[in-house]
Amino acid sequence: MAEAILSAERARAPAEAGPAGNDLFQRLDRLNEIGSALSLEKNLAALLEKILIAAKTITRADGGTLYLIEGEGAAQQLRFEIVRTASLGVALGGTTGNAITFAPLPLYRDGRPNTGMVAAYAALTGRTVDVADAYTEAGFDFSGTRQFDQRTGYRSKSFLTVPMKNHSGELIGVLQLINCRDPESGAIVAFAETDRRLAESLASQAAVAITNRQLIDQLETLFESFITLINAAIDEKSPYTGGHCQRVPTLTMLLAEAVNETTAGPLASFTMTDKDRYELRIAGLLHDCGKITTPVHIVDKATKLETIFDRIHLVDTRFEVLKRDAEIESLKAKLELARTQGLDEIELRERKYRLDRELADRLRRLDDDREFLRRANVGAEAMSAEDQARVRAIGEKYRWRDISGATANFLSDDEVANLTIRSGTLTPEEREIINHHIVSTIKMLEALPWPKHLRNVPEYAGGHHERMDGRGYPRGLKRDQMSVQARVMGIADIFEALTAKDRPYKKGKTLTEALAILGRFSLNGHVDPDLFDVFVRRKVYMRYAEAFLDPDQIDEVDETNIPGYAP
Repeated sequence: MAEAILSAERARAPAEAGPAGNDLFQRLDRLNEIGSALSLEKNLAALLEKILIAAKTITRADGGTLYLIEGEGAAQQLRFEIVRTASLGVALGGTTGNAITFAPLPLYRDGRPNTGMVAAYAALTGRTVDVADAYTEAGFDFSGTRQFDQRTGYRSKSFLTVPMKNHSGELIGVLQLINCRDPESGAIVAFAETDRRLAESLASQAAVAITNRQLIDQLETLFESFITLINAAIDEKSPYTGGHCQRVPTLTMLLAEAVNETTAGPLASFTMTDKDRYELRIAGLLHDCGKITTPVHIVDKATKLETIFDRIHLVDTRFEVLKRDAEIESLKAKLELARTQGLDEIELRERKYRLDRELADRLRRLDDDREFLRRANVGAEAMSAEDQARVRAIGEKYRWRDISGATANFLSDDEVANLTIRSGTLTPEEREIINHHIVSTIKMLEALPWPKHLRNVPEYAGGHHERMDGRGYPRGLKRDQMSVQARVMGIADIFEALTAKDRPYKKGKTLTEALAILGRFSLNGHVDPDLFDVFVRRKVYMRYAEAFLDPDQIDEVDETNIPGYAP
């Protein structure tokens, strides 16, 4: 529409030659420039602000208001979004941070169209309203305007109220301009026909830009809600790891911002735009989406013998069976003694005493072995070779009669394999299943048609289990094959896991303990030492701790004792 106006006005240029004609062409050119600028604005509040300021500029209005429509049916109303009055220094809404306290304008009162208010009338009829003087105009209620003028000393006179409709003819809002100023005298005059046509052209472009921006925002909200849904599903599967999906993105962004602020050292060249931040945050939220495929009994495996339930209780039952067998054998031996002929009282008493002592020793050994297996069932950081050998010896030492009456090994091969797990509670096969979640994550993310500004999400999310020395998984990438963002997420994932207090198999570590482990990881090629340096120097760990850790985990950290860190 702007181009059509420009063509028509240029055709009449000879008749309107001079300052007025040149001014019109400048305003038309300005309108075209504004149309391009609106399509580039990503922030809705800033977009609305630009629209109103542009409308004021091309129509020479002193003030203006931009309304957006909200609600459905008879509940529809116009909500104040941006208010500007140059001569009063009024700037509300948009990017100003100044809240608008005016009540919305209803489009209907008691079920009837509210045609008495000019903005509502324009919205209901879809027609532009041009008022030369609000104080003399009949048919509209300007009582609120008069009250405003009385409070402020302002004189509201000319009004140009334009409905904003998008390309589908849908009403988006209303653009209202107040008090057109004559460019030569500065007097308040009525808006001209050219002003109306310029404002309508801008309103049309603005409505399309607003609709597009709202649609993009809605799609982003839907997308993030879908991510939240996935994480909620993981949370429903396992309450022990649900918080992990929320905390890792937060810690990732804390460290990434710290690196972004670093101006010296090997990471000084790393910078992030708002697009980069959004991309990394999405990757953080999706970094463990593959866990939705991981069996619950492995994710929640709190002890070595746990599957659907903790099988240590079956082992306890077998010990009870062995103890009762021992007691029965002892009682049978005593009965046999009683039937034995030729034993005097002293010898009989000594033999019974030996039987009682042997039974007590046997029961004590059974209780000791049972307590040992109970301790072995709890995942530790490092089970000794001696303890592993003792588990195997117990499995071979005892025999028991199973439910079918057959004599069986006290511990099955699977139970021995689980109880001799050196670190944690997972067997190598179960660790492989757990580790497969990152493969699932990568497959899921790489299958999605990512837009250009999110195309790195699979790489960022899929690299958080890689190591700097190439011994990580699933791809065995080395440091120089990974982005800074993926390396950042690797540190965040490990530190969160170390300090997490909601795991079924361990307590959350203190800051000192977690930083010591992470420091050793920086020395042995597990995590990026440069990023670890920023993590400590910029106190990223403390900002995270204050938000997520228990007070007893936040101990006094002596940074001079952290392995791999030089203050």
